[in-house]
Parts: sequence; C-alpha cells; structure tokens
Amino acid sequence: MKNIIITGTSRGIGYELALQFADAGHQVLAISRKTPKELIENPNITCLSIDISNPEELLQVENFINRTWKKVDVLIHNAGSLIHKPFTQITSEEFQNIYKVNVFAVAELTKFCIPFMGKGSHVVMISSMGGIQGSMKFAGLAAYSSSKGAVITLSELLAEEYKEQGIAFNVLALGAVNTEMLQEAFPGYEAPLSAKEMADYIFNFALTGNKYYNGKVLQVSSSTP
Repeated sequence: MKNIIITGTSRGIGYELALQFADAGHQVLAISRKTPKELIENPNITCLSIDISNPEELLQVENFINRTWKKVDVLIHNAGSLIHKPFTQITSEEFQNIYKVNVFAVAELTKFCIPFMGKGSHVVMISSMGGIQGSMKFAGLAAYSSSKGAVITLSELLAEEYKEQGIAFNVLALGAVNTEMLQEAFPGYEAPLSAKEMADYIFNFALTGNKYYNGKVLQVSSSTP
C-alpha cells in the first residue's frame, strides 16, 4: 500500500480521488482549505486544512511527513484556482493569487516531498488543455490558462533533474469535466465526464503511469472546451 498526497480534496476530482485511494487501502493525506466530513471519517485519510498559497501553512505537510510517514509514493497536484475576467480587468493581486495556488504552491510542496521520495515515486500535475501550446484558448482565462502552461514546463524540467533518482513527473492536461470550477469558467456547459469518471482515470495513472511515462504531457480530453 502506498502513501498518497492529494491537494484540492474538498470537492470534485480531488474529493473522489481521496476516497478511491483510501477505499483501495492506501494511506492518503488530503489537503484543502475546507474538509468534507466523509474524508475526516475515513480511517485511511488524514486531512490537513490549510491554504496552500501560504508557504508557512505548507510547512505543516513537511512536518506531517517527517513525523508520521517518512516517505511519499505519489503526489497529485490537483488543487487549482480560477478567475474568469477580461485580461485588462484582472488586477495584479488577482493574477498573483492564481499563480500562488497553481504554480508556486506546486513548486513548494514538491520541494518538501522530494527528500521523502525514492525510486518508483510519481508526481502527477493536473493541468488543463488551456495550458497546452497550440490548443484552443478562451477569452477571460489569461491568468488560469497561463498558470497551467507554467506547471507543464516545470514538470518537464523536474523530470529531467530527478530522473537519476527514479522519481517520475508527468502532467495530465484535462479537458472538460463536470465540476464546480468548470461552471465558473463556462456557466451552463455540460461536460461529457463526471468528476468520478475522471478520478477513475487519474487513480490508475498515478499508480502505474510512471512505468510508461516520465516528463510527458498527456492530453485527457474528449471535448472542447
């Protein structure tokens, strides 16, 4: 059984992932600002209610690993922040807040985990089709989509830097999934996949994808958006 860290577990894909891993017998550290009762009550899940955009609060993750697990097998960067606004109306603070969650927290949490990861470990970045070079882009998502492009490049760089240690880094660039975040970006749009269906795919990829991929970006999309 593996030790799995998942961010953004209060709802949607992250919530479903936490339950799937726990129900399969794995140990889960579920990180989100809000903590659902179902996760708290699951014996295989430890919940950390923190704001990952705050570096001081992120230290709680390092303290937990050091004190309890001593090793991390899978890290899934699922948390995301989105703002849907015309580019000229996005304030500098709003732009920075998106990057704090979608990029800087990803980098910081990965830095904390790497000393506890060994050969066969897997870091999975959940990105978006909007972050893929040459993909269809949508007005109003300048901050969000550009941040998702940033973590793609970060993952490729880390895969190269840590390949000798046997730590794999891969990106899943998701298309439309029926989540609250999708409705924030595309109100009223009905996506072809549910959060649970996408979680099924990510669950299997997180456990086995590093056998076949490293430093890769997989486009997991059946629709546009």
